[in-house]
Amino acid sequence: MLRASPEPRRFSTLALTALLLLVVVQPALAKSREKILTETLRTYAATIRWGSIEQAESFVDPAYRAAHPLTQLELDRYKQVRFTNYNDTAPVPVNDDEVRQTVEIGIVNIHTQEARSIIDRQVWKYDKKTKVWLLSSGLPDITRHD
Repeated sequence: MLRASPEPRRFSTLALTALLLLVVVQPALAKSREKILTETLRTYAATIRWGSIEQAESFVDPAYRAAHPLTQLELDRYKQVRFTNYNDTAPVPVNDDEVRQTVEIGIVNIHTQEARSIIDRQVWKYDKKTKVWLLSSGLPDITRHD
């Protein structure tokens, strides 16, 4: 009587185990990335709302910061306004590593008390190496009059 070799059964068991791990782990990784995005957007919103431009700049992609450094004039302009409102929409995925978000930001000039709103169209990209979401569209342009 011939016995079947255990090798095919072992291979199929290993393949099934690998498939199950992929099915279980992949959504967990995606959720982790989504959770990181949610936390990043929430923290950035709070940072802008409280007027911490120097801290908000840390959310900006280092390559963008290097290409577009904040000038003293821009920093002075940020100091002349108070952020009063931050109404964000849900982020819209472009692909796995990029989302776009539109935010209406209320600002008041501290000298004239003039209130107005600007629209900030944000682009966030996921950095796979550092596992963080970075703002690749720069800080809000408060000189715009939307």
